[in-house]
Amino acid sequence: MKYKRILLKLSGEALMGGQKYGIDPAQLEQYAQEIRKVKDEGLEVAIVIGGGNIFRGVQSSTIGIDRVQGDYMGMLATVINAMALQSALEAHGMFTRLMSGIKMEQVCEPFIRRRAIRHLEKGRIVIFGAGIGNPYFTTDSTASLRAIEIEADVVLKGTRVDGVYSADPEKDPNATRYAQISFQEVYEKGLNVMDMTAFTLCQENNLPIIVFDMNKPGNLINVVKGEEVGTLIN
Repeated sequence: MKYKRILLKLSGEALMGGQKYGIDPAQLEQYAQEIRKVKDEGLEVAIVIGGGNIFRGVQSSTIGIDRVQGDYMGMLATVINAMALQSALEAHGMFTRLMSGIKMEQVCEPFIRRRAIRHLEKGRIVIFGAGIGNPYFTTDSTASLRAIEIEADVVLKGTRVDGVYSADPEKDPNATRYAQISFQEVYEKGLNVMDMTAFTLCQENNLPIIVFDMNKPGNLINVVKGEEVGTLIN
């Protein structure tokens, strides 16, 4: 394996599968199977999952909810997704811990950096829910920050597209995919990879990012083996 400790970032929208909202059990099952393959190879795995399939805080103003309140609602949505993923992983025999940026002791542990690292060292999958516990920060920023805190080797951003393109591939048929690109080139070309806070955190801490299609079976294990899957940003 090319990496020892990874942080996997999943979008909440990806959990919808073919549905318009909510959680698709088939999609959840596929993710659990893919993560199991990686775990069986002895990797230490941490996960951050979004909540956009349930509620997106930045859109809350359109229905009369202020931004801060909406962001907290979005954080709670990530905890729902994290609990669903936790159950799916444990159904496949994996040991997990759910840690939250907001205290809710009945369902998860509060985030403590040293405890999270210890869980990983003991072979448990650590899922980070509720973002970093503050409004105005996305789950991309959470993924970058937590990856740095736990000293992960790489951030794996699992999406529904197979990498970073020169333009939106769904709108521009001439868009080309990058196999590898530097942080500086992403800035200069104005490519949309992560929000700027998350992206800058990774750049300043020399933490590589790999953007890949999580929905294609076998992609996750191929990424951690070091195969050319998706786009590597370093």
